[in-house]
Amino acid sequence: MKQELVKKLLNVLNEYKSLGITEQIDYQKFYLYSIITHSTAIEGSTVTEVENQLLFDEGITSNKRTMMEQMMNLDLKAAYEYSMKLAGKHADFSLDMLKSMSAVVMKNTGGQYNTLEGSFDASKGDFRLLNVSAGIGGPSYMDYHKVPAKLLEFCQQINTNRHQLIDKNDVITQYIISFDAHYQLVTIHPWVDGNGRMSRLVMNHLQYEFGLVPVKVVKEDKAEYIQSLIDSRDLESPNPFREFMLQEHIKNLSKEIDAHKKSLDFDPINTKSDPIKSFSDPITDRLYKELLSNNRLNYSKYAELLGVSEATVKRRLGELKNQGVIVRVGSNKTGHWEIKSKISNNNKI
Repeated sequence: MKQELVKKLLNVLNEYKSLGITEQIDYQKFYLYSIITHSTAIEGSTVTEVENQLLFDEGITSNKRTMMEQMMNLDLKAAYEYSMKLAGKHADFSLDMLKSMSAVVMKNTGGQYNTLEGSFDASKGDFRLLNVSAGIGGPSYMDYHKVPAKLLEFCQQINTNRHQLIDKNDVITQYIISFDAHYQLVTIHPWVDGNGRMSRLVMNHLQYEFGLVPVKVVKEDKAEYIQSLIDSRDLESPNPFREFMLQEHIKNLSKEIDAHKKSLDFDPINTKSDPIKSFSDPITDRLYKELLSNNRLNYSKYAELLGVSEATVKRRLGELKNQGVIVRVGSNKTGHWEIKSKISNNNKI
C-alpha cells in the first residue's frame, strides 16, 4: 500500500477535525443521509439527497421516483440506525447479527426464492441457496454451500481485530480493517441481493465503532469502485481496493474542507457567484442560492425549482427570516426578499 496515501489521509483528517466540521449542527444526520443516498445510487436508485431528507424527516415521497427506490432508501436508513446501536454496544459479529442487519436492508425490497435446495427469504436476511455470478457471463461467486462456514470465519476474524483495536489510537489500521471487511463480504456474497449495501454498511459499522469519520463511496465513482474490487479479486490482493478507498476518503473529505472554508469567508452582500455552503440543511442551502439568484419569485416557483412543496418553501423562508438572514420588503404579492446578514457558524438553520 502506498505510504503517501496514508500520510495524506492523516493530514486531511487532522485538518477536518481541527476545523470542527463534525461539530456543526445536524452534521451526523446529514452526513448519514449522504452515505445512504450514494450507497443506494450505486445500486441504481435515482433518489437525491434533498428527496431523501424530505422522505426521512417529513415522510414526503417524490412522484419522480419509484416506490421501490424510495423503500430501498428507507430500509437502508433503518439498517444504519440499527447498526449504529449495535456498534455503540460493541456487539460481537455473528451469523445471526449479519442476518438481522440484512433483513432490515432488504425488508421491503427482498422476496422469497424457491430452489431445489429449499426456500429462502431475502427480506428475512436468509443466506442464498443458489449460486450467483457477477452479471451475465461474469465470474461466479463462492459456492453457496461454503457461505455459512466462510461467514463464521469472517465474523471470528472481525471480532479478533475489533477487540484488539477498539481502544487503540491506530486510525489507519482501523480504516484498513473496515475496508478489508467490506472486500471480504463482497467476495463471500452471502445473499442473493443487497450484498453491496451490506458490505458498505459493515464497513461503516466498524468505522462508527472505532470513532472514525465514516467513508462514503459517491455514485460518481461507481465505475472506479467496482473496478478496484475486480482488481483485488484478480490479483488476490486487498491492496487495489484499500488504495481506492483511501483515495476516495481523501477526496471527499477535502471537498468538505474546501466547502467549509468558503462558507467562512463568504460575504452575501458582495458575492457575484458562489453562494454560501454552510447551512447544514441542503434544502435551505438551495433555497438561499435561489434567493441570491432571483429574490422576487413566489412560493410556487421556488418550490418548482427545488422540487419540494410550497409548504416546505414557506417553512424554510420563515426560518431564514427568524434567523435575521432575510427580510421581506414590500407586499407578499409584489415585494421581494432582501439578504440582511452574513452567515456565520453560529447562524445555521
